[in-house]
Amino acid sequence: MWKAILQQLSQGHLLRELPVIDSSCGPIMSLNGQDILLFASNDYLGLANHPHLKHAACKAIEQFGVGAGASRLVSGTLTPHHDLELTLAHFFQEDAALVLNSGYATNIGIIPNLIAPEGLILADRLCHASLIDGCRLSRATLRVFHHNDMDHLQTLLAKRLSNRPTLIVTEGVFSMDGDLAPLRELARLAEDYEAILLVDDAHGTGVTGPTGRGTIEHFGVESANILHMGTLSKALGTSGGFITGKKDFIAYVINTARSFIYSTAPPPALAAAAQTALQLIQQEPERRDRLWQNREYMHQGLMAMGCHLTNTQSPILPIIVKDPELALEMSQQLREKSIFIPAIRPPTVPKGTSRLRVTVTADHSLEQIHSALEAIQQVGQSLKIL
Repeated sequence: MWKAILQQLSQGHLLRELPVIDSSCGPIMSLNGQDILLFASNDYLGLANHPHLKHAACKAIEQFGVGAGASRLVSGTLTPHHDLELTLAHFFQEDAALVLNSGYATNIGIIPNLIAPEGLILADRLCHASLIDGCRLSRATLRVFHHNDMDHLQTLLAKRLSNRPTLIVTEGVFSMDGDLAPLRELARLAEDYEAILLVDDAHGTGVTGPTGRGTIEHFGVESANILHMGTLSKALGTSGGFITGKKDFIAYVINTARSFIYSTAPPPALAAAAQTALQLIQQEPERRDRLWQNREYMHQGLMAMGCHLTNTQSPILPIIVKDPELALEMSQQLREKSIFIPAIRPPTVPKGTSRLRVTVTADHSLEQIHSALEAIQQVGQSLKIL
């Protein structure tokens, strides 16, 4: 069975493979013994290889070991996890926070406990797979609204029974298109219709907002109806997911989220490194400034050469080429020019929207971005994309 499926994927240019990288995650990495410029990492602030994070992780390994041993409800919470959650709560100006193994584990753990099976979930069409899977696990009725279409969302809200429990689900920064959710309008609709709004801000954390607290800060939204979820694996340079909120809400998640209850805790070294990353975000705002300068330089360059981009407002800069075979060919030709930009194809993105997903980080130099732009133009012209 699986051989037939693999053959079908290959014929549709949708088969995926895992390139083996024998170096850190960039901006220069080693692929098959060749140095190559990486424009695919979500390590937006360049913290994954920061010496302070490495030192914090090594120190935690010396004191607490490599693994956490068991679920936190079985063998207790190690100090690095406790300290990280206090730091997260303080940073996001919330009462409490809870860290889970990944953003995926966070979403599939909390969503089934935010809504009853008789409830209604309204999710943006371009929501991440982990959000959709969490919605399905809840057994609530799931309806999808057109991407960032508040009129469509309001129409769906108006059709529901007035007392039906409702959850609205969105990303803050959409991971494949790079645009932002209209959080002011979403928050207003959530209040008007007495719904809960869950914002997955994985790609906004550390990146957007005056102090890096994400898209909720960026839009200046304050509402008791909003729940904020994020990850440690993008701008914070480590791994894991988290949810913030009132103490009683976090206590509820601890006691109900199966992906938390039945999973061994994340390695203490990662928790210690993530806490250090949060401190660096606050101490070194110039990293975020440099990220946005790089983003503007890359964005302007791509626009100037005629690339078909999404309505991106982030360091995620997708070049739409539509055809998966063409996306693969463009990615391969760029790799031959020592530029690594992945081809993103269905089912990760909708059919007919295959793309090259370009990301920039604070660690890229202008010279490196210029090299990437030159290569993209050369390959795009040779393939008649530009």
